[in-house]
Amino acid sequence: MASSVDVFKLTRELIDIPSVTGDEFQIGTSLAELLNRFDYQVEVQEVEADRANVIATSGAPPRVVLSTHMDTVPPYIGSREDDEFIYGRGACDAKGIIACQIAAAEKLRAEGHEIGLLFTVDEEATSAGAKAANKLPLASSCQYLINGEPTDNRLAVGTKGSMQVVIRTEGRAAHSAYPEQGDSAIEKLLDVLNDVRKIDWPGDETFGETTCNIGVISGGTRANVISNQAQATLQIRLATRAEDPKSLLERAVGERASLEYKSIHDPIRLLSLDGFEQTIVRFTTDIPHLTNWGVALLIGPGSILVAHTEHERVAKSELRQAVEIYADLARTLLVREEITTGAAR
Repeated sequence: MASSVDVFKLTRELIDIPSVTGDEFQIGTSLAELLNRFDYQVEVQEVEADRANVIATSGAPPRVVLSTHMDTVPPYIGSREDDEFIYGRGACDAKGIIACQIAAAEKLRAEGHEIGLLFTVDEEATSAGAKAANKLPLASSCQYLINGEPTDNRLAVGTKGSMQVVIRTEGRAAHSAYPEQGDSAIEKLLDVLNDVRKIDWPGDETFGETTCNIGVISGGTRANVISNQAQATLQIRLATRAEDPKSLLERAVGERASLEYKSIHDPIRLLSLDGFEQTIVRFTTDIPHLTNWGVALLIGPGSILVAHTEHERVAKSELRQAVEIYADLARTLLVREEITTGAAR
């Protein structure tokens, strides 16, 4: 039997469970217990010790699955609300989305539809949860995966690609009073990064510009020691296939440093549907790692511009709207699949 879901209350309850990436045990346990109480068939898929995906179905293997992630970026920020917004870590990325998807699933169940839910760990890091979920037998029965991320409730018809790479330099340690006796890895790294910043990255008419963020720099041990190692982690948002940006980076770095590619995936074009406002987003999601779950769609309440900030929030009006959008999307896709299947017969 379908249950009534207070989306605002559930959003705040989820926000108030800390779930920074790597610490998703309690959020997963709480969601599994909630969905069990709602009479779903719940599967907990262990990804690593004390970290598990939560999968819920309402009966037969679902053709449409609503999905998002349980983890957040640090630091934990508890919930609060006013008349217009709910605030806190995960408000829009993605605790509010979880609440909306559960509420939408309950609406669909009340109408007699079979629906699935997939909540993953580790999206904010390496998408280990999505990679594990992609191996589940249930994936093969799913025709459409509606993934949730903050898109201002607009249907994202494309996402940029991503390339994360670590640049490492090596030197020779020495006393800083005698720099000629050493070889500074930090100065080598700075020279390399200066050339990386000069790269004219390729763009695309649909996805816009490729951008590069030097996100983390580390190296050395003390101010009075010439550093013997240094490294920088870059996040490159790809507007084109990875081959050309990768070649440009390797040409700029040359033999002066080593490159370790942590992740690479190309831009993705997603399903567009009439009747839903559309957009292109610059961020990446679990979708590239959930390829066995059918055709992917991407939509959710809230703005990516406040996600990952100390001011993270989501409008209550957007949460209400998102429940209806998720339900409408699922209905549209279920009818679309019935028409396709009928035509095939």
